[in-house]
Amino acid sequence: MTGDTDRTTVGQLPNATRSPPRLPAVLTWLVWLVWLLSLGAVGARLAAGDGWTPAGLLVVDGLTVLLWAVVSFFAGIVHSYSRRYMAGSEHVTRFFSRLFGFTLAVLLLVAADHVLLFGVAWLVMGLVMADLVGTVKGWPQARAAAAYTRRYFLASSFLLGVALAVLVWGTGASTVSGTTAAVDSLSAPVWVVAATALLLAAMVQSALVPFQSWLLASMTAPTPASALMHAGFVNAGGILLLRFAPVVSADSRFMLVVVTVGALSALLGTLLKSVQTDVKGELACSTTGQMGFMILQAGLGFFGAAITHLVLHGFYKASLFLGSGGAVEQTTPGGSTADPPGVAAGLLTVPTAAVGGVLFALLTGKGTAVDSGLLLTGLVVVTTLHATGSVVRQRSVPSPLRYVALPAVFLAAIAVYAAVYTAVTGLLADDLLVTVPADLTLVHAGVAAAFAGAYVAVETGVYRRSRRLYVLLLNATQPPARTLTTTPEEYSES
Repeated sequence: MTGDTDRTTVGQLPNATRSPPRLPAVLTWLVWLVWLLSLGAVGARLAAGDGWTPAGLLVVDGLTVLLWAVVSFFAGIVHSYSRRYMAGSEHVTRFFSRLFGFTLAVLLLVAADHVLLFGVAWLVMGLVMADLVGTVKGWPQARAAAAYTRRYFLASSFLLGVALAVLVWGTGASTVSGTTAAVDSLSAPVWVVAATALLLAAMVQSALVPFQSWLLASMTAPTPASALMHAGFVNAGGILLLRFAPVVSADSRFMLVVVTVGALSALLGTLLKSVQTDVKGELACSTTGQMGFMILQAGLGFFGAAITHLVLHGFYKASLFLGSGGAVEQTTPGGSTADPPGVAAGLLTVPTAAVGGVLFALLTGKGTAVDSGLLLTGLVVVTTLHATGSVVRQRSVPSPLRYVALPAVFLAAIAVYAAVYTAVTGLLADDLLVTVPADLTLVHAGVAAAFAGAYVAVETGVYRRSRRLYVLLLNATQPPARTLTTTPEEYSES
């Protein structure tokens, strides 16, 4: 029989005419080398106890070394993942050069002290990310998405440029540290222009409502680029607010504005996520909500909490994007896999959330005084309520695990979060303004009531009964039609 001696080859067939490019491997090793060097910078920073500023161009402080380590680690994972993901693509060299260039731009941004260097790094970061969105040049929707996102990033850079120019003009300083140190010398109109431009630039970059459409349009980017975007790029809004914390926190009324825009995006992002039918779109709406939480924490005066959220969300969202292919599965119509809210679930989730809030307050000291720390602790309680409630009702989770191990797991997670928050705050506190608690106001009470109401609406499913709300949310998640791919034939690697 002639087939008995045939050999079956599994995997990629060798290409005798063209060897794979060396650039992806070289850049991947370079990124991991940068990560090792950044770990050394963290150790040197902890040993020295202070930062250094070479020639007024860069500042290597606690925030710099922390984000160097985090960003280079994310970039190393994405570079390594992309070597297989992009294997065989004719765009692989271009993709890796942009990916590495984006990493360098972010590393420069977090260390830039001269306002011109900071602004240029911000601009380059956006332009390179827009180019990554349009990696596949032969795909019309990718080109349209790249052009659409580029306009948003240019707008963000323009707003940042306005803020930097006004601060330089008003203070006479040419560095970020110099302008923030002289914020008291600004007149009220100059300060309002600078603070407003900074907030708007952060909102655009972090895809907060109503600027979320660029993030939804960016789904043409290769999945590794999306992972780096959601784990690093959108976090730039939080970095911006921390670097300019003395400016945005100079007036408590403006901080209430920051709280409001952050809370709106946190709430609406959660609702927008509920109407998504594709994995990456759902993750994008989730990012809008999570960035809202980050900005909200900054508005409450806890910039250290915002950076902690930035770091932890980056790890979480990067893993979800890189594993998004495994989330696609074929299902058949059937009943819900979750139990409805009940007394048994409430008897477990409510005490767990309450104990979690107390644990967070004791470990961090936030929520032990009558100030905005109470709202920060309240957000931990609501988040724990929602998370534990979602897990405890899942029929796929064994009952002993749901009702016995679950509280211990969530309380341990809160303790870890509190420990990370304390460590991050301690690393940043010597160089930056990381904690500015505010007195409680009616705005804070309104935000607390809104989160409580949203929790009840989501848990009971009331919001699903309104067709008008569904249509409004669905329309809010629609990017421009020219960026959407509706048939497989519209996609081409040519």
